[in-house]
Amino acid sequence: MKFYKTDLTIHTRGRGLFEITPEINACIQDWDVHEGMAYVFVPHTSASLVINECYDSTAQRDLEAYLNRIAPEGESWHAHTLEGRDDSPAHQRTMLTTTSLSIPIDIGRLNLGTWQGIYLAEHRQHPHWRKILLRVLAVD
Repeated sequence: MKFYKTDLTIHTRGRGLFEITPEINACIQDWDVHEGMAYVFVPHTSASLVINECYDSTAQRDLEAYLNRIAPEGESWHAHTLEGRDDSPAHQRTMLTTTSLSIPIDIGRLNLGTWQGIYLAEHRQHPHWRKILLRVLAVD
């Protein structure tokens, strides 16, 4: 077995979903990993990771609309607003999604479903530089 690691930096344009599948697959191919496991982690409290449909962009829009509905901004009960009215809802959205994923690698790529893609979910309104930790355990 062999272990690989790198940190990816993704610039978001503010709230939304940003597909990172190609960047992860590129690392796997550069490392010449044919079989193993990929572990992806985002060390932020206002961004998360999501596996979602990557074919039809309306699926991403619907997910964003759902998160906006379930964790709206500007609620009178929000106490955590130190960084703005999107502060508390961003943390709520992260809690509802996930900050880590484990994905099998087969035949030199992430073994995702036909229409699946990995997305960085930015939950803040303003652009950010987000770090993503990629760790891969390869089977020889």
